[in-house]
Amino acid sequence: MSWITTFTGQHFNFAAPDVESICIEDIAQALAHECRFAGHLPNFYSVAQHSVLCSKIVAPEFALEALLHDASEAYCKDIPAPLKRMLPDYQAVECHIDMVIRERFGLPLVMDIAVKYADLVMLATERRELDIDDGKEWPMLAGIEPAEMLITPVMPVQARAMFIERYNELTEWGVL
Repeated sequence: MSWITTFTGQHFNFAAPDVESICIEDIAQALAHECRFAGHLPNFYSVAQHSVLCSKIVAPEFALEALLHDASEAYCKDIPAPLKRMLPDYQAVECHIDMVIRERFGLPLVMDIAVKYADLVMLATERRELDIDDGKEWPMLAGIEPAEMLITPVMPVQARAMFIERYNELTEWGVL
């Protein structure tokens, strides 16, 4: 068996993901329950909340892409980057799912540099705001300044609602 049943009852097939199996409600639900930093935080802070905040620090034309930049993690889960680099087969599956998600939501085939940069700004901000600054250098953050924002982690049900609300705001048609 190469599929899972999602929150909305879709059958998502890892071996052959298709556009019709991608649902914004499933993405919001899964990301709202996925903790950033592999859960190594003083308080729960979801990938969904991270994505919403990321979508608010980019120019409007990149906001939907920023909101959905980690959407593949709704199906693949969030694996810490150092471990993910050691798993090329996993990376290939995640990349394929990302492409299907990009097709489903009409996003560019390749993540825009503005979204990549915003993700790093959020990482720097989260490092400061979530009490995870260990005083050591994080090479990927060289020259990256945190955003001027406070982060107050919310529970999954709130993060899910924030994600759906932001999606509806950005798409203006709100069809789920």
